[in-house]
Amino acid sequence: MIKYSHRTTVASLAALLISVSAHAAGINWASVPGKEVVMFYPGQASWEWALTPSDMSGGEDFRKGKDCAICHIGEEKDMGPQIVTGAARVFKTGEKPSIEPTPIAGKPGAVAATVKLANDGTDLYVHIEFNEGAQPDSKMDPAYATKVSVMFDDGKVPEVNRGGCFAACHDDSAGMASGAGANRTMYLPKTRAKLSRKGGGDALAAPDKLAGLQADGYQLEFWQALLNPGQPAKSATQLVFDKRAAAPSNIVTADATQSGGTWSVTIKRPLAAAAPFSAITAGNTYYMGFALHSGHTAQRFHYVSYERSFSLNDGKTDLVAVKQ
Repeated sequence: MIKYSHRTTVASLAALLISVSAHAAGINWASVPGKEVVMFYPGQASWEWALTPSDMSGGEDFRKGKDCAICHIGEEKDMGPQIVTGAARVFKTGEKPSIEPTPIAGKPGAVAATVKLANDGTDLYVHIEFNEGAQPDSKMDPAYATKVSVMFDDGKVPEVNRGGCFAACHDDSAGMASGAGANRTMYLPKTRAKLSRKGGGDALAAPDKLAGLQADGYQLEFWQALLNPGQPAKSATQLVFDKRAAAPSNIVTADATQSGGTWSVTIKRPLAAAAPFSAITAGNTYYMGFALHSGHTAQRFHYVSYERSFSLNDGKTDLVAVKQ
C-alpha cells in the first residue's frame, strides 16, 4: 500500500485544481454580457410530432416556414411545467394529449441558465450558469448526476437551424413514443431513406447520398460537460449524423464549480479544428442549442433549449462570443 503525506495530498489537490481551471483563467466573465436561456422539459416531443398539426398546434405554421423559436422562446417556463407532470396540454383552442407517459414525480419543468460566450483568438468558451433546483434521483445514469450538452451546427443542417435539437430527436429513438424498445440514438433526417410519422427506422439513404451529405458538412457536433458534485468535470465530444457517436477525438475540455446549488460550467473548444470538425471563424453565423440532464437522468429525460445563433467578436446574432 502506498502512503501519502498530508503535504503531498494537499499539493496534489492544488495542482489538480489549477490544471482544471487554467483553460478559463484568461477570460474575465464579469465583463462578458450574459443572456438568459431557458431549458424546458420536452417529454416525448419529436421531429415527426412537431411536423404533425393534429399533434402539435404549431405544426402547420412550421411547415409554412415559421421556425420553432419565433413562437416559443419566452414560453418555456410555462410549457415545461405542464409537460413534465404528464397532464394533458392546454391551449387556447382546446386540449391535446400528454406527451409524457412516465413522469418523474417532483421533477421541475424548466431550468433557466445564464449563457456567456467569449473567445481569445484561439478557443471558443461557452460559460453556462444554472441552478437545477430540487431534482429527484431518477437512478438512470449512476455515473453522472448532471450532464450539460451543447449542440453545435455550423449552418449546414437546415432542419436544426429551424427546429433546434428536435430535428435530431425522432419518434422511434430510444424511449420515444414509437421506440418500441429500440436503442436508436439521435440522427439527422436526411440520413434516412424515408421518414414517416413514426420516424425513419434503420433504413439509411443510399450510400452515395450519405457520402454527399457528409462532404457537405451535414452533421452536428455535440459537446458535453459531465458533472458530479465535488469532483472535477469531465468532457466528451460526439458527432451526430446517421447516429450519435463518439468523435474521432475529444476536442473539448470542461471546467465546473458548484456553489449554493448553482453550477458554473465552462466548455472550451478550439476555433480551428481539422476534419471532421468545423472551423469557427469571424463573419459567419453559427447555431447552438443547450441541453441538461439532471438528477442522474439519461436519454430523453432532459431539459432542452431552442436554437440560438451566434457569431465571433460582433454581429446581430442571439449570442456573440466577445474577444478577450
